[in-house]
Amino acid sequence: MALSVEDREQFLAEPHVGALSVTESPDRAPLTIPLWYQYTPGGELWLRTLPRSRKMKAIDAAGRFSLLAHRTTPTVRYVSVEGPVVRTEPDSPSRARELAARYLAPEKVDAYLEFERTQIGEHVVVYLRPERWLSLDMGES
Repeated sequence: MALSVEDREQFLAEPHVGALSVTESPDRAPLTIPLWYQYTPGGELWLRTLPRSRKMKAIDAAGRFSLLAHRTTPTVRYVSVEGPVVRTEPDSPSRARELAARYLAPEKVDAYLEFERTQIGEHVVVYLRPERWLSLDMGES
């Protein structure tokens, strides 16, 4: 059964690893990769990525992407959202911390951020405005 607007937005706001899909070229299937994201019900979805990554190049070219969040327990449930990129901004320490804290145990956040700063490098933040939604729950939760 499809989820209500409130339920799908709440589910997307939970810290699921998302699967981003974006068209790279007309002769290939979409690039699909797992990533961390942030969403507040009623707002924009955002993610962090490297500014010259394959993913960012495809997002820039396509101007839109989709993201799927799912779980398998206690029921199979998913929410997929698709829409246009509304802006890309330089990353900030507060955004990096917010996203790391969403997915990591508190005692792991500082070490992860230090690793990211010294080993991975500069990020950008990409914002998507949800336009189209698909959702399903295959049982009572």
